[in-house]
Amino acid sequence: MELKIQKWGNSAAVRLPVDLLRKYGLSDGDSLEVEQGTTKFVLKPILSKPKYSLQELLDQCDPNAPEPEELSAWHNMKPVGREE
Repeated sequence: MELKIQKWGNSAAVRLPVDLLRKYGLSDGDSLEVEQGTTKFVLKPILSKPKYSLQELLDQCDPNAPEPEELSAWHNMKPVGREE
């Protein structure tokens, strides 16, 4: 596959075709690492942290876990303005 280097502001850029992005599970905002050799370079995806839905995070919570002391104190504070 041949890609052209094109001017982008004061820099240069290579556009990656959508088929290539799909093949490797990449999308806008993902990061690539550059491995440099003497006569070539290789772009490798940087594996990002997994993305969880709210439900997946809540499923990991123990509903019977004791409330942390700091949170308890916050819940029992009196209003200081017009919060009521």
